[in-house]
Amino acid sequence: MKPFLQVIFSARIAQNAVRVALVVGTVLNAINQGGAIISGKTVLWLHVALNYLVPYCVASYSAARNEVSRRKDE
Repeated sequence: MKPFLQVIFSARIAQNAVRVALVVGTVLNAINQGGAIISGKTVLWLHVALNYLVPYCVASYSAARNEVSRRKDE
């Protein structure tokens, strides 16, 4: 578990996960709350945060699992 945590919090994986989260989160927000944003209605900020957090978690978890697996194979 310790090697996995070291990898998941590494700068390279975090930077890539942030890029993925910005793109995917923006698309998800446009899909899920685009109408509210355009019409000036109340935006659900918890949903905005989750739309960015979930892709970040998925991207960093996936990259870390791949990296740990690759290291084991060497």
